[in-house]
Amino acid sequence: MFRPYELFIGLRYTRAKRRNHFISFISLISILGIALGVTALITVLSVMNGFEQELRSRILGMAAHATVTAYDGRLRDWQGLRARVERHPEVVGTAPYIEREAMLTESGRVSGALLRGILPEEEPQVSDVGRHMKAGALSDLRPGEFGIVLGSELAYAIGATLGDRVTVISPQAMVTPAGTLPRLRRFTVVGIFEVGMYEYDRGVALVHLRDAARLFRLDDTVTGLRLKLRDLFQVQHISAQLAAELPPQLRLRDWTRRHANFFRAIQTEKRVMFIILALIVAVAAFNIVSTLVMVVTDKQSDIAILRTLGATPRSIMGVFMVQGAVIGLFGTLLGVVGGVSLALNVETLVPAIERLFEVQFLPADVYYISELPSELHWNDVWQVAGFSLLLSLLATLYPAWRASRTQPAEALRYE
Repeated sequence: MFRPYELFIGLRYTRAKRRNHFISFISLISILGIALGVTALITVLSVMNGFEQELRSRILGMAAHATVTAYDGRLRDWQGLRARVERHPEVVGTAPYIEREAMLTESGRVSGALLRGILPEEEPQVSDVGRHMKAGALSDLRPGEFGIVLGSELAYAIGATLGDRVTVISPQAMVTPAGTLPRLRRFTVVGIFEVGMYEYDRGVALVHLRDAARLFRLDDTVTGLRLKLRDLFQVQHISAQLAAELPPQLRLRDWTRRHANFFRAIQTEKRVMFIILALIVAVAAFNIVSTLVMVVTDKQSDIAILRTLGATPRSIMGVFMVQGAVIGLFGTLLGVVGGVSLALNVETLVPAIERLFEVQFLPADVYYISELPSELHWNDVWQVAGFSLLLSLLATLYPAWRASRTQPAEALRYE
C-alpha cells in the first residue's frame, strides 16, 4: 500500500540540499528537456494540422466534395438525377459540369489544360473559385459569347491577359472536304483566378457549360454533377449512402479518393515528425534515469536506515518513482503550457520574428502559403502529454528497482 511518507520523502529528494546541488541541477535539466520536447511536439503537430487544413480548403476550393459521373463520360437526364440527389439531407449544393482535356494556344505558345464547363450562377454552391478571382468575375461567362477564365499560372504560360483571345483545340476531330481536322474555337479571356494550388492554377480553364457542350458536341448531356455536402469529414459515409441509391451505370467519387495519395502523404509526414521529435522527450527521460541512479547512489545510507525502520522494498521503490514522476509531471505541464501558447500564437510570432530579423521563412514568390498556419487539436495535446508521462514513469523503474534491492548491512558497513 502506498503511504504518505513515500510521497513526502520523494518530494524532499527533488529539492537541493547541501550535498546534492549537482543532482538537482540534473533534475532541472531533465524537466526543461521534457518541457522542450513536449512544446516542440505540440507546436509542430499544430503547424502541420494548419498546413493540412489550408491545403484541404484550397483543394476543395476547386474540387467538389463528391462527383457523380457516368462510365461512358456522358451523363443523361442530369436534371432528374440532380433533383433525386438533392433530396438527401446531407447534400447542400449541386452543379452540373463538363470536363475535357484541350489545348490552349496564344501568340505561338501552347499548353494543355483541363477545360471545365460550368454554370456561373450555380458554381458558388460547390466551389469557392469565385472568391479567388484576380481579374474579372465568373458572371462574365455568358452563353454564346465564348468567354474563358484561366488559372493564373496557365495564363502566364501562354502569355494571355484579360481581353486576349486564345484558341482552344479539342482532341475531337471533324471530317471536312480538306480531310480530318481538329475542332477549335476562339475564346476571349474574361477572367483570371488563383486558388493557391499549382495543380489548378496551371492546368484548369473555365468556360460556360453551353459553350463547352457546343465545343465537345455533347448536346444536352454533361460529364457529371458536382456535390457539396454538409460535413466534408463524413463524406465517405454519405457517399456510400448515395451510391446505394444511384443506378449501377453511374459512379460516385468523393474528395478523399481523388486526393487520397496527397493527404496520405501529409499524414505520413505528421507521423514521422512525431517520431523524430519524440526523441527529444526520450533523451530527457534518459536524463531522469541518470538523475535517479545518482540519487540512489547518494542516498544509500538513507535507504538503509529506512529499511531498518521497517520500510519494504516496494516502499523504497515508490519513493524514487515519486521523484521521477514529479520531474516528468512538471516537465510535461511546462511543455503543454508552452506548446499550447506557442501553437495559438504562431501566426503572430512568426511575422514578428521575420520583421525583427528582416528575414522571410516562406517567400511569397516561392511558396503559395507564405504564412505558417496553425490549428491546435486537443487530441494531439493529450496524446503528447500522455506519451511524455508514460516515458517518465518507465524511466523511473530501473533506478527505483535498484534502490529497492539495497541491503542495509552492506550500505551501512562503512558509515
